Amino acid sequence: MDIVTKKKLNILIQLAEADKHFDNVEKDIILRVAREQNFSDENVYTLIRNPEPIGTLGALSENQKFDYIIACIELVFADEKVHESELTFCRGIAIKLGFKKNVVDYLIENLEKMSRDEIRKKIFQEFV
Repeated sequence: MDIVTKKKLNILIQLAEADKHFDNVEKDIILRVAREQNFSDENVYTLIRNPEPIGTLGALSENQKFDYIIACIELVFADEKVHESELTFCRGIAIKLGFKKNVVDYLIENLEKMSRDEIRKKIFQEFV
């Protein structure tokens, strides 16, 4: 079992529950992410029932950190409602990933306006 994918899914599951409403759209996104990494639906449902402590995330590569934070922001947008509890959760994850917490606000404002390469360059220049 790929520990990097498991950690990412665990974070996304907890983010989906941050607003106390685990939406089906959010679940579908989490399942899609899992399937892309050959992570079984059964393992995802086990994580949903029993989320694990998030722990440290500093050992991830730059690519993995970028992937985690982008996946979080995309999940925030999934149900078309941005809740403060989700933003608070994302800011905590951003800090664990080594970013400044205001990277979340930047991503919320710019994710759909810029290419991934532009966003990646900007956040590693200004938000680490």
